[in-house]
Amino acid sequence: MADGPVKDGLAKTGLARRGLRLATYNVEWFNALFDDQGHPLADQHPAQRYGLSRGRQLAALRTVFAALDADGIMVIEAPDTGSRRSTTRALEHFAAGAGLRARRAIIGYPSDTEQEIAFLFDPDHLAARHDPQGAPAPRHGAGDAPRFDTAFRYDLDADGVGEVIRFSKPPLELAVTHAGGALRLIGVHAKSKAPHGAQDGAELTRIAIDNRRKQLAQCLWLRQRVMAHLGAGDSLIVMGDLNDGPGLDDYEKLFGHSGVEIVLGHDGPADLRLHDPHAMMALTQRLGVAPSTARFFIAPQDRWFDALLDFIMVSPDLCARAPRWRIWHPHDDPAIAANPTLQAALLDASDHFPVTLDLAPVETGARVPI
Repeated sequence: MADGPVKDGLAKTGLARRGLRLATYNVEWFNALFDDQGHPLADQHPAQRYGLSRGRQLAALRTVFAALDADGIMVIEAPDTGSRRSTTRALEHFAAGAGLRARRAIIGYPSDTEQEIAFLFDPDHLAARHDPQGAPAPRHGAGDAPRFDTAFRYDLDADGVGEVIRFSKPPLELAVTHAGGALRLIGVHAKSKAPHGAQDGAELTRIAIDNRRKQLAQCLWLRQRVMAHLGAGDSLIVMGDLNDGPGLDDYEKLFGHSGVEIVLGHDGPADLRLHDPHAMMALTQRLGVAPSTARFFIAPQDRWFDALLDFIMVSPDLCARAPRWRIWHPHDDPAIAANPTLQAALLDASDHFPVTLDLAPVETGARVPI
């Protein structure tokens, strides 16, 4: 349970009787919506997101974040942190302008890209701190769950020689305390499998397979950390964009499984598996309707493509807290489809849609079969 001032303060406000809502949201080109001081650029200049102004995308994001009304949001592709820019400053300015109760931001290890992983949370309901696990690895990498800002060594192509794998965006590891207890959160943005830079068909295949290997290696690294937390009895949530989904591409057949299956521990004992109902639907329904969390326009085919890329995976103990997952899809969710303002905002805000998890208060939880 929460202890000290956090527990006392939450109990006094009645939050001990509340449930908990967490969200993950990949926001396309979020960084381009802020100046170097972290102030939102709510103007009519074109956004990096195609066909929108910066003001229109920001307005859409304010609508979406307000509708989520989450206690904590794992923001994937959050604004940049660097010598001149600050992720936390930008997100906190955004939250203040949108009137969000999730108004405090935290990041872990900054990335070498202009995209960070950040957690925006309600300080009246949660306490969160960056708490990385694992030992730092040497330059040549380590094979036993090293710290996420260092290097993992794994034999990607089964040639007997381990390759060095790094996260371009190190997962964000948080120790979170709330009135219902303590949680471990891991926010993740795994390697994209898209064959960017390919000049011809042969190069496209080579890059796609190489990226798939790297994405799987990152998921194996993440799974090692998951196993350590489950072995320690931690309440764990892994959330974010895995850039993968069961059956999403042909190369899955080459490697025998998806990265999502690896992180879930899909073929392992029940007490060592994570649970996400959307992942399970995709795993068990190879044909027919499948959930999706992202929508991309494929220009050569002149059509939209839906994909399941974003997940919130929970440890077995959290299935006793009546978890409810929701993909905020503007077309597939009937309540959103009936709300034209929110529907339009979701389509303007990003090429991904948020996913939320609601956990009931501990005393009223009911187990979900896994």
